[in-house]
Amino acid sequence: MRTRNAPTAAVLALGIGLLATACGGDDTDDAGGEGGVSGEVTMWTYPAIADEPTHRAFWDDTIAAFNEEYPDVDVTVEIFPWADRDQALTTAIAGNSAPDVVYLIPDQLPAYARNIEPIDDYLSEDEKADYRQNVVDSVSIDGQMMGAPILQSVLALVCNKQVFDAVGQTEYPETWDDLLTMAPAFQAAGYDMTAYRGDVANSLNLSFYPLLWQAGGDVFNDDGTEVAFNSDEGVRALEFVQQLVEDGYVDSAPLTTEPPLEQTRIAQNKVACIWDMEPQYLVDFWGAENVVVRPPLSDAEQIQYGTVGSLSMLRTSENKDAAGAWIDFVTAADRAAEYDTAGRFFSTKESVGTLYDGDPILGELEQYAGLTTVGPLNAHAREVMGVLAPEIQAVLVGDKDPRQALDDAAAAANALLG
Repeated sequence: MRTRNAPTAAVLALGIGLLATACGGDDTDDAGGEGGVSGEVTMWTYPAIADEPTHRAFWDDTIAAFNEEYPDVDVTVEIFPWADRDQALTTAIAGNSAPDVVYLIPDQLPAYARNIEPIDDYLSEDEKADYRQNVVDSVSIDGQMMGAPILQSVLALVCNKQVFDAVGQTEYPETWDDLLTMAPAFQAAGYDMTAYRGDVANSLNLSFYPLLWQAGGDVFNDDGTEVAFNSDEGVRALEFVQQLVEDGYVDSAPLTTEPPLEQTRIAQNKVACIWDMEPQYLVDFWGAENVVVRPPLSDAEQIQYGTVGSLSMLRTSENKDAAGAWIDFVTAADRAAEYDTAGRFFSTKESVGTLYDGDPILGELEQYAGLTTVGPLNAHAREVMGVLAPEIQAVLVGDKDPRQALDDAAAAANALLG
């Protein structure tokens, strides 16, 4: 094992130590290991497993196991901080020093699509068929998988049992209408029914987009040439948030600011349910016994946001067969499940079943892995979010009505799409 610096100074920003592992095998086959595969493979990844020794050990063990099958492939795994990872990767691509394989999340895939080798032909048919369909959709562009998924995050509705007990409410909301029907009783008892983070720095993937999808709408049209959030479904979603605000069912402070979690009414046990946060982060504030995981809210649809982490091969790789064999090995159901449990993520494969049986939080979340989406993959997704978020905030502070705000955002967004 050896340690090396990141390719640019920018990736040092988080102050997380860099680490690298490298391992090779003795030649046991003159043809170059299994199927004649040989060569060097370098992979860049990031601290999905927060504990550094555990993360390092996983890759050490995985490389050793891989070399039992592919003794003539020399794999190097380099782990960099999350900060400025796009800057580091684009610099490496421009300088012809990019890795063979890199960990990417869905909203990065369109940006690097021209640099990515579709992975479909490198994955075994059994493993490829084992993926959940929503997971395949999350990494596919024009019908081709741009990465092999290795982990999935899941969000759902999370409710505070202590708050429900205080109000005397024994049922939990399942729909938007349920939430609105229950809200007056919680308000009368001094609690917020939910929370909405409207600060423009927040990702709409966590706040508004789940509601847009639940209403039956989407961010872009089918071919990605125009935005679609200013549909009747989009207006309905924004009117729902507007009602929560105007009726006083949410705290107004997070609509325009982003206070630390510990300073919010969520942390103070004053909020009944939220949909934009993974429940394991609430245990310290609510107590594990009060964290109740429920299915995603529904309106026209029952759906929620959850991201997917995948391993992508870059077109510049000089050892595509070896890189493909490595990706197929690492993302195989059993091997990926070890990674997922170490990082407290969820499996992307149907055959794995449950990883957290008996866990009242993760075990409950796991049930809803098939109900998540990352939304459409579009190279302008982040820019569109940047023009939409201020318009949504304008509605929440009373400056615009939902239809006007969404139409204004659509005009600006479609100009970005060209």
